[in-house]
Amino acid sequence: MENQKKKILCVGLVCLDIINVVEKYPEEDTDSRCLSQRWQRGGNASNSCTVLSSLGASCSFMGSLSAGPVAENLPDVTAADFSKVELDQFKWIHWEGRNAEEQVKMIERVAKYNSTLPQHQRITVSVEIEKTREPLYQLFPLGDVVFVSKDVARHFGFESAEAAVRGFYSRVKAGAVLICAWAEKGADALGPDDVIIHSDSFPPETLVDTLGAGDTFNAAVIYTLSNGGSLQDALTFGCRVAGRKCGFHGYDSIREHFEDELKPLN
Repeated sequence: MENQKKKILCVGLVCLDIINVVEKYPEEDTDSRCLSQRWQRGGNASNSCTVLSSLGASCSFMGSLSAGPVAENLPDVTAADFSKVELDQFKWIHWEGRNAEEQVKMIERVAKYNSTLPQHQRITVSVEIEKTREPLYQLFPLGDVVFVSKDVARHFGFESAEAAVRGFYSRVKAGAVLICAWAEKGADALGPDDVIIHSDSFPPETLVDTLGAGDTFNAAVIYTLSNGGSLQDALTFGCRVAGRKCGFHGYDSIREHFEDELKPLN
């Protein structure tokens, strides 16, 4: 299978998001009348997969699914589950950092698989370190592309995306790319050439729905890099798509807003 025809796999959570729409952001310890409510599929990896699909990528999701609309205690994917995956289907696998000990084993399997292949046929591994949980930090040296969140950066005392990628870069493996998005201040990235790449944010005219903006950013970056785009192009496109997504509910309108510029990539 040609590498360009292979798929992107997102491993992590799918969940139910219940969104209440109110007239203005509620103040602490106050009641607000709900104007409307909607239920939608959520979860970082699931959201990223949704956006990748909207952008035109061939992708798959791996996680625990429920037979009904609501479920409790769905287990995370284990290394044993992942051992059944046929790796030759994929050109890129993205892990939402969750049960890190198991995820380390999964990524080690991919590394072993990659070691038997020439560079251009290898699977690119990306990881997202979003939560401030110590076990997740063992994922830093395992990704070819590492997304670290603003929350984790601030937990370590970094007050900007540039400071974060500089400060965390010693944790990633040689040749890796480290990316940190910083909400309305855009995003920064650092690669092996030691040059900081930056993109400003692209806020919508009216802020409507920020839920999943980070997952949207990750997906747009992965989409661009997996299609051979530069790191600068990926970062800028990630910020543009995430910004546009904040201007409407959900993800359904992403494709129509970027139809023209996606044609050359698909």
